[in-house]
Amino acid sequence: MQRLDSSQADFDARLEALTAWEEQLDHAVNDTVREVLADVALRGDAAVLDYTARFDRLEAQSVSELEISDAQLQEALAEIPADQRSALEAAADRIRSYHQHQIQDSWQYQDEQGNVLGQQITPLDRAGIYVPGGKASYPSSVLMNAIPAKVAGVGEIIMVVPAPGGDLNPMVLAAAAIAEVDRVFTIGGAQAVAALAHGTETVPAVDKIVGPGNIYVATAKRQVFGRVGIDMIAGPSEILVICDGSTDPQWVAMDLFSQAEHDENAQAIVLCPDAAYLERVAAAVDALLPDMERQEIIATSLKGRGAMIKTVDLADAVEISNRLAPEHLELSVAEPQRLLPDIRHAGAIFMGAYTSESLGDYCAGPNHVLPTSRSARFSSPLGVYDFQKRSSLIMCSEQGVQVLGQVASVLARGESLEAHARSAEYRLKK
Repeated sequence: MQRLDSSQADFDARLEALTAWEEQLDHAVNDTVREVLADVALRGDAAVLDYTARFDRLEAQSVSELEISDAQLQEALAEIPADQRSALEAAADRIRSYHQHQIQDSWQYQDEQGNVLGQQITPLDRAGIYVPGGKASYPSSVLMNAIPAKVAGVGEIIMVVPAPGGDLNPMVLAAAAIAEVDRVFTIGGAQAVAALAHGTETVPAVDKIVGPGNIYVATAKRQVFGRVGIDMIAGPSEILVICDGSTDPQWVAMDLFSQAEHDENAQAIVLCPDAAYLERVAAAVDALLPDMERQEIIATSLKGRGAMIKTVDLADAVEISNRLAPEHLELSVAEPQRLLPDIRHAGAIFMGAYTSESLGDYCAGPNHVLPTSRSARFSSPLGVYDFQKRSSLIMCSEQGVQVLGQVASVLARGESLEAHARSAEYRLKK
């Protein structure tokens, strides 16, 4: 891991070089995805079957054969080990409870002229959820993406999950049963995104696509945005830990590992004003790393994009954190509430030494789909609000239009839009 000191003259340049991330546009991938999207839009089920056989080595005569029935979902739920079912259900309960606090209600009010103004909240008709499959199977992603949609009142949830060679994780199916996903198809890649965006003879078109995937999935989501909504284009996972020196260094080291193990481009950074404590964390990293199952991935991540930064004080650490707008921010300090008012940009904030980021990934309750690559400066975690729309309500009274119509007339004529002006003027009393 790199060693940085915020008091050094070259700190800003070194920090920027360390944290800069711009996903390189792979033109070959981009072209391939464009072809897949166009083909699925044109040929529907037939194209989905061809790509599924080609990329996932899964042969089927019809897309209906690739649909997992509700009975199969319930069977998976009944057959997984009891401890796995209990953990999924406990996590689902907490995620559901948290997201129920995000529900927004429609509202109206009447102004002094008797005009009624307001906002109507309505859920999406249909949402699509992409869930990685095969070796990279994440039942937690099913819960985190489907439950907020259910809480929002989405009419139908369509889940797609690749099953390379027919390999499908039973926990993923069990999670779909617990989250009450409506339909599940074993298709993946850009062809699954295309099917959700355009619809086929068997797969319904959705209004929004959410969920993580590989570069082909991310590229496909980017290309279909506008036709449908998407959650975000996520970059590598990030964790930033602010320490005051009171937390067990091994805890901090393992917290850094928890994100570094995702992939070689993940970023793990620790900030502390105590240089001696940072060295204790470094020693813990060296001691714990050899026993990690994903040792090579973690080591590559920490070497390439990890850092230990000595700061002037905790306030300095907070300001650096705000500059980086991390996906996951741990306030591993004795009094995290004192720092909280100064935190302006972070996807999720984990407060206190006992709150590991991994709890947020699985079962604390808040969503683990978070903005990366400094996008926490302007975006938020996935939530119920991502599956709801807001429509403005306007109802003018006869009295109210005498005032508003005159204002609109003046502004419309100022913009040389005569029809706008006359439309308002027709309703004015002569």
